Amino acid sequence: MGWLDSVLLGGAVLFALAAAPGRAARPAPALAMLGVLAAGCVLQVLVEGWYWQFLPAYALILLAAVRMARGSTGGRRREWALRATQLAGAGTLAASWVFLPVPELPAPRGPYAVGTQVFRWVDPTRPEPATDAPGDRRNLVVQAWYPAAHGAVGARAAYIDGLGHLPDFVAAVPRLFLAHYDRIDTHAIVRAPVPGGRHKWPVVLFSPGYGASRAFYTTLVADLASHGFVVLAVDHPYEAALTQLADGRLATPVERFVANDPERLAYMGEHLRTRSADLRAVLDRLDRPDGLGNLSGRLDLARIAAVGHSFGGAASVAVMATDARVAAAANIDGTLYGGLAERRLDRPFLLIESDHGETGHSARYLQGNRRLLANLRAAGFRYQIGHANHYSFTDVPLLLSPPARWLLARFMGGSRGPAESVQATGDILVAFLRQAGQGQPALVQAAVRRHRDIEGGRTGPAGG
Repeated sequence: MGWLDSVLLGGAVLFALAAAPGRAARPAPALAMLGVLAAGCVLQVLVEGWYWQFLPAYALILLAAVRMARGSTGGRRREWALRATQLAGAGTLAASWVFLPVPELPAPRGPYAVGTQVFRWVDPTRPEPATDAPGDRRNLVVQAWYPAAHGAVGARAAYIDGLGHLPDFVAAVPRLFLAHYDRIDTHAIVRAPVPGGRHKWPVVLFSPGYGASRAFYTTLVADLASHGFVVLAVDHPYEAALTQLADGRLATPVERFVANDPERLAYMGEHLRTRSADLRAVLDRLDRPDGLGNLSGRLDLARIAAVGHSFGGAASVAVMATDARVAAAANIDGTLYGGLAERRLDRPFLLIESDHGETGHSARYLQGNRRLLANLRAAGFRYQIGHANHYSFTDVPLLLSPPARWLLARFMGGSRGPAESVQATGDILVAFLRQAGQGQPALVQAAVRRHRDIEGGRTGPAGG
């Protein structure tokens, strides 16, 4: 929300509610303020276009103007009725402001500018399991976030696929709420040049949570890129909330549950195999000389890490367990499926958890990750971030207004806040990914000490 929106919103509410019923109004200051607010409305519409969230604000200003025009005539009953309408309008305004019209994402904190490019490929060797069309092949949708050359300029990357022709709902959010998401600053420049020289950048293969779009992790992945990593954020078509395929079609979730799978374990196991195949197909692309556009030849393929949140965390464990090209893996708050808990990982592993007291992790989550950590054959780390809930690692709370965010935290936890939670997660990930290549476990603990209320430490055969 920009300064104009904030001023207009606050001014409308204060102006409508300031005068108590029966109190004599001061015409000159009131008229002046009304004129300023009216001009602000016109300026907002001209500069930014109208926001449906501001309809109650416009109504409040109109009601206040009517009240001023009528003065105190009409009797106390009419005055109280008008005041009640103003209060109802203010309440409607507060309720309608749950989703910000233009959310603001924290800027990346690393020393590099951030570039980004979206790749949409078709894997001719794999049929699409979510559709019945015999010729349909699996799409791979990958957004690369990478360190950009200093002083790079250009268009800012769009936040989410399909802007301008979105479906009626995106992850249960009405399209109307996303009308101005083209104005979100992702802090990344489309196709920005890579820094000169011969330096090769370590790679992070990132998989989102179940049903989530890669867009909802923009803050985290852009921050990693600003610290010197090429992050390949993968959308999994027909599972992600919204994915634009190579031919321009928009794919939305397709779920096919069966009656004899009440806990959906078989269903999740099948999706885990599909995700793992997606991630391996991306790795296959990296082996090609021209596999990643202007980033080809600038990737350190000996330092590839798989990282994911929630179901994406399980996919990251699965791909490292089955593909020797992955040198390290990190699971952010993910439940393990399909026998992953019994794997004996022989490369560095990191588990980042939300606060157990706030998220209420399932027994499957707790037992599975405990077994996986106990079976490690390489150095491992586990950290629990206090006052963070399962969604604190995503952009989702940032899409809400601060009052709505605060209220939601009272019921679901996450009072640490999304910005601080993602910063702590990013710092731990950066240190872990660097130590995996340099053999300096102290880097991780030093990163943890920079943040409050984080429990855990080193585990595995080399840990305590």
